[in-house]
Amino acid sequence: MTETTQPKETKAQKIERLKREKNPWEAFNEVREFARLGRSSVVPEWASAYFKWWGVYTQGDGVGAVGGKGGEGLATEYFMMRIGIPNGIVRADQLRVIADITRKHARNLADITVRQNIQLHWLTIESLPEIVDALDAIGLSPKGACGDVVRNVTGCPLAGVAHDEILDASSLAVAVAHELTANPDFYNLPRKFKISISGCPVWCNYPEINDVALTGVRRGNEVGYSLRVGGGLSNEPHLAVRLDAFIQPEQALDVVRRVAEVFRDQQGLRESRDRARLKYLFMREGWTAESFLRELELRLGYKLDPGVEEHAPEDILRDHAGIHSQKQAGLSYVGASVLRGRLTGDQLAAAADLAERYASGELRATIMQNLIFINVPTENAAELAGEIEKIGLHVEGSTFWRGAIACTGTEFCKLAITETKGFARWLVEELEERVPHFDEQLKLHVTGCPNGCGQHWIADIGLEGKKIKHEGKMVDAYYFCVGGAVGKYAAVARPVGYRVPATEVPSALERLLRTYLSERRPHENLRAYFGRHSSDEIRDRLSGIPLEAVERDVPAGRVPHGVAE
Repeated sequence: MTETTQPKETKAQKIERLKREKNPWEAFNEVREFARLGRSSVVPEWASAYFKWWGVYTQGDGVGAVGGKGGEGLATEYFMMRIGIPNGIVRADQLRVIADITRKHARNLADITVRQNIQLHWLTIESLPEIVDALDAIGLSPKGACGDVVRNVTGCPLAGVAHDEILDASSLAVAVAHELTANPDFYNLPRKFKISISGCPVWCNYPEINDVALTGVRRGNEVGYSLRVGGGLSNEPHLAVRLDAFIQPEQALDVVRRVAEVFRDQQGLRESRDRARLKYLFMREGWTAESFLRELELRLGYKLDPGVEEHAPEDILRDHAGIHSQKQAGLSYVGASVLRGRLTGDQLAAAADLAERYASGELRATIMQNLIFINVPTENAAELAGEIEKIGLHVEGSTFWRGAIACTGTEFCKLAITETKGFARWLVEELEERVPHFDEQLKLHVTGCPNGCGQHWIADIGLEGKKIKHEGKMVDAYYFCVGGAVGKYAAVARPVGYRVPATEVPSALERLLRTYLSERRPHENLRAYFGRHSSDEIRDRLSGIPLEAVERDVPAGRVPHGVAE
């Protein structure tokens, strides 16, 4: 008898099998047992998959993807955790608990992420149950911050206080988070599912890059939402598709749930982890705005009203830094710019204290990795701003400080190729010194690998981490993309064929920005300037000399042109 060989299980097949076998949200007692027995007791299924449903990843060894195999680096004994904060709304007492956790368990290090989470590192297996219990006691959780589930629901951090908001959508964002996060109906999605809901007119929550997004609109005397689906970045960016629908507030929760069900039920998306996002229905499966709306209405059981005119925001700053008046008389909000989102537990605790001492004890995290103090009596705002500066944050930072975004990088992430957080700080300091007279907003995003967690595809200047051979050694390098935007001029950034070692990035940006300042037309911003120059022209300005374009990824056995060996 001939023995038949079973085909090897693919990565997608393995994770689909694991999800069928267990809902991790119902199995936290297993984590408690791991904590009792120690790190060596953690089984591979939890380390590689199930932990993510609890917002937990194994932490990398500082080398990143190149130190492992199959595009993933080696794991250490430690873990990283994201704490979900729906709509970025956090009270001072909650922030103080996070600060205590950070100091006790995370080596006094925390990051605000681009989805309004707070991320911790250096966690031991023994600490995980204690941390989860402490968060549960204050109404927060890491559940859903990672995994093939609904991720943290983002929204406008000025909900309820902005003068110009169309409607306060924060209660809806929180309701959607409570409805869909840790809901057993949605524990097994094809992959992650990102939701953003906002009633503000400036779209500071970036609806264009979410799987489903609601944005506030007016219809005569009524208010409601526009609906977008299928946005996402990663290695193949796709801006969300707007459906021809006006969503009434009382319909909104149902609509979001049904869109999530559409995604959940697409079995074809489960065949490849690289093609498992909602956007691929439009990019590869032939879906259109019309066919998606038909499927959605079929699941809703009713027709949605036709969409209404929408006014996409112009090029405006969306970081909320500085002192600004609220719609409530006598109150202001104070936005603290947090460079690359990194804070110590001491700073988190100090921020909680300041929010209670000078305001109502309410704060908001933003997707630009910042922290906002709201409901500040206007007479206290200037003094609060001074105290914020004393703890190492900026209320009025430079354009480079305010616009810098950085992902986790090789410091902790197993998928990253380059170190990002320290690089971003150094880059900002270099540009502040080299181009001190640069006077415009600049979204400068650093991402450590093609997965794009640093959102380089929607930045004025996006830097994507690479490795190249330079002077006989493999070193961190960055590939340049320009002209990304959200709002009225929404566009995916354009790769310009330029790649240099990380150490040469400040010089390249100095050349580009100085040339822009000397060549710009009256009232021309950086986005428009990039728009009227070819990739070759932008590359020449970055390099200072004509230079042949290079591929985004180095072909095997080759060294990219224009880089010294």
